[in-house]
Amino acid sequence: MEMLTLETPRLILRPWREADRPAFAAMNADPAVMEHFPQPLSREESDGFMDRIMAHFDRLGWGFWAVERRDSGALAGLCGLAQIPWETLPWDHRRHPVVEIGWRLGQAHQRQGFAEEAARAALSGGFGPLGMEEIVAFTIPENLRSWGLMERLGMRREGHFEHPRLPLGHKMRRHLLYALTRRDWLNGAA
Repeated sequence: MEMLTLETPRLILRPWREADRPAFAAMNADPAVMEHFPQPLSREESDGFMDRIMAHFDRLGWGFWAVERRDSGALAGLCGLAQIPWETLPWDHRRHPVVEIGWRLGQAHQRQGFAEEAARAALSGGFGPLGMEEIVAFTIPENLRSWGLMERLGMRREGHFEHPRLPLGHKMRRHLLYALTRRDWLNGAA
């Protein structure tokens, strides 16, 4: 299966390479990068996450892309689309499978507009050549930068839900849910 690659003026969103593992693990181990996640990842957990991303690419030809800076070739982080594998989704969803957009950038690549640039490319890929009808996003309410980006992308807040992979009472269990339809994307919501 051919793997989809996306390009922007400053970034290349590409499938992962084995050589990306150390930089990806360093980013995932950084407490500042992982502030809005339950905990930083160990090297083993990061490698497992990358294995799951690569398996998604092998199955579908797209996924959470490695975000590479054109100016330096540095791995800036990840951004892309993924089918949500949960057996029972915690919200009223309209379409199957549900596809989420997500992003995570290393500290050196934050606050420079890279997340928005990469996310717009991912949405264009999803609604364009991949033909998706709806893309969702979610984060904890405290992650103002993330849900602010969701709103700049034209996504609409649809409510909140309790994340099914976090235990009852966990301080990050409550998540905001955003969604964007292909029609709204094409009509210029973003």
